Amino acid sequence: MGAYADAYQRSSSDPEGFWLDAADAIDWERSPSRALDDSRAPLYRWFPDGVLNTCFNALDRHVRDGRGEQDALVWDSAMTGTVSRWTYRELLERVSVFAGALRAQGVERGDRVVIYLPMVPEAAVAMLACARIGAVHSVVFGGFAPRELAARVDDARPKVIVAASCGLEPNRVVEYKPIVDEALRLSEHRPDRVIVLQREQATAALGERDLDWDDAVAGAEPADCVPVAATDPLYVLYTSGTTGRPKGVVRDNGGHAVALRWSMSAIYDIGPGEVFWTASDVGWVVGHSYIVYGPLLAGATTIVYEGKPVGTPDSGAFWRVIAEHGVKSLFTAPTAFRAIKRVDPDAVELAKHDISSLRSLFLAGERLDPETYQWAVGKLGIPVVDHWWQTETGWPICANPRGLEPMPVKPGSPTVPVPGYQVEILDQSGEPVPTGRDGAICIRLPLPPGTLPTLWNADDRFRGEYLERYPGYYLTGDSGHVDEDGYVFVMGRTDDVINVAGHRLSTGSMEAVLAEHPAVAECAVIGVRDALKGQVPRGFVVLKAGVEVDEEKLRGELVAAVRDQIGPVAAFRDVSVVDGLPKTRSGKILRKSMREIADTGQTKVPSTIEDPAVLDALRPALRPGG
Repeated sequence: MGAYADAYQRSSSDPEGFWLDAADAIDWERSPSRALDDSRAPLYRWFPDGVLNTCFNALDRHVRDGRGEQDALVWDSAMTGTVSRWTYRELLERVSVFAGALRAQGVERGDRVVIYLPMVPEAAVAMLACARIGAVHSVVFGGFAPRELAARVDDARPKVIVAASCGLEPNRVVEYKPIVDEALRLSEHRPDRVIVLQREQATAALGERDLDWDDAVAGAEPADCVPVAATDPLYVLYTSGTTGRPKGVVRDNGGHAVALRWSMSAIYDIGPGEVFWTASDVGWVVGHSYIVYGPLLAGATTIVYEGKPVGTPDSGAFWRVIAEHGVKSLFTAPTAFRAIKRVDPDAVELAKHDISSLRSLFLAGERLDPETYQWAVGKLGIPVVDHWWQTETGWPICANPRGLEPMPVKPGSPTVPVPGYQVEILDQSGEPVPTGRDGAICIRLPLPPGTLPTLWNADDRFRGEYLERYPGYYLTGDSGHVDEDGYVFVMGRTDDVINVAGHRLSTGSMEAVLAEHPAVAECAVIGVRDALKGQVPRGFVVLKAGVEVDEEKLRGELVAAVRDQIGPVAAFRDVSVVDGLPKTRSGKILRKSMREIADTGQTKVPSTIEDPAVLDALRPALRPGG
């Protein structure tokens, strides 16, 4: 058997032994004697008698083991032209002091701290400081609207909020303090203190509850690590797109540390001293797992990047960062590469930089269309690894395990289930579907370590939303199929499967056809109501920069391509050329919002939207006949 097959079989047949062995890579205050506690199934817990501290594993042990002078964190701000490097020793010192500052404000083990910071090193410092003293952090994406922040404050009930005076966008400065003040006016819960990191681009006026970051740390005594139970929460992260009642994903300390440490070597092939760059934001799960915790647990160097893939200052921004910092692996969203491809389809900017250090490109967060995959492979000449996971899981469900056993790539597939995840495709009645047929992608319980054990203060909601639809399984909410080689194909959310005259069809399959056209930079297909067929698909495409085409001819070619590759049953006849597609700040296309406008003429604009103007500009095209 190969290394992957061996690991996957053992993780399925002997999860106790497999994960206890993986736990040996973590320093424990008290090592776990068993891996899985199933006494409250389906609410499983991992390493129930283990005791550890996540911050110790991310920082202290590397200093202890002689890596103190190695770079732990590199901050590269394309917004300010600033680059700074922090060694493990320096980062440990700053985290210890800020942990002491939090303790001076009364924060103790189990208390919550809401973090509302942009992509600055202090975001990682605040997260690790909470972990150091056993507090539970909840990072809210910087710039979220006051009402959304207030909902999270009321749910998490933090003792302290840590915020910045502002965040930076390519064409504007976003002042954070007025957002925090308005959120606290709207919320029922009031924190004891708001610690404010002042940035020179916009300093904030401080009130009675507020404390300047510099003043907070000036007299603080460094705090030692507080041992916590492996089952104690490390953080709560509210899922993107949450409206109304927030949904807080809980991450525990023990399973999280074990799973992330294992994934860094087995999936990403990253070890101590190597440079790993995740171009995301700490406000998302990707930032938690693979900007802050994963690389530091592995003893690697992590890049904290404040900027965009294009426009800060140009489409060569990613190539510059890779070249300057010797990045071995880059992890970002497909939408970032679609943006680069659209502006610079011939990769002219790439030729200006030496990116020979780059060995792998990992993409996740949005379906990787074959056209973007082929472009990245052709321009970079390195493995381009699609992988799939969720805020709830915290680390990959399906991936090409580069460190365990690199596998052949199949464009359109995130490859195979990662050891620990027993992925099955079920039909609407809960029965397994034949190979190659689409269905609901589910994961047999128990989920592996590092995944959510529950929702914050909402066990019943966790059961209802994820576990009750298919007893014995976790419902991912995605649809797809598995081929004869065991490769998983994720075609989109289950609500992106449309019913056309009784035929269930994947809009993701249609998008893959549209994306193959040489003039198309990115695309989306949604299902809209139809009096005759129930639903019909409508396509929207964005052209590559500089491309000039006859739009009517293009529409004809795209309709013909879908008819040829999907079949006349798709009833695909409506495609619009648009300037842009509405997206969340993490790069996901807002198909649900588009569908609601097409069906009803209105939608509740999600708090996670990147640019509301893009959605507004699309409204005329979304109307029937638009």
